[in-house]
Amino acid sequence: MSRIGKLPITLPANVAITVAQDNAVTVKGPKGSLSMLVDRDINISQEDGTLVVTRPTEQKRHKAMHGLYRSLINNMVIGVSTGFREQLELVGVGFKASISGTTLELALGYSHNIFLALPAEVKATAVTEKGKAPLITLESNDKQLLGQVAAKIRSLRKVEPYKGKGIRFVGEEIRRKAGKTASK
Repeated sequence: MSRIGKLPITLPANVAITVAQDNAVTVKGPKGSLSMLVDRDINISQEDGTLVVTRPTEQKRHKAMHGLYRSLINNMVIGVSTGFREQLELVGVGFKASISGTTLELALGYSHNIFLALPAEVKATAVTEKGKAPLITLESNDKQLLGQVAAKIRSLRKVEPYKGKGIRFVGEEIRRKAGKTASK
């Protein structure tokens, strides 16, 4: 039995979930609404405040999807009730970030500024404090979309291992390398 798949999903009081005939799961809460189409072989049953995901057989394909869909539905429930948040810091001299509407403007040491259009579901704020690296905070109810946007922003200037310059997640450990002088 899947360790993750067999765990029941507890539904908060302010979250409503509906499962259609074609296994379309819709979750509604205070932070918005999310929907997803679940494979027709996976069974979803709702019992007094909990949601249980089961598989019909022990086939490898069913085992693989069991834990996957349980995790995806759990992320949807958490997203519409509390939401998700990612923080990125820009480490480097002259690195700047500003937000106007749904457009993120980044100055990352290139000859030009980079303009990135953010999806409507992702809310972003940029904070620059004196003496600290600029900080970009992304918030959304969709964990998958949030991770994709954060990875796209990070890919614009990956952290290099010698000086540690680039865009990194807050709390991320960077393996540093010694320069040329360390070889003697």
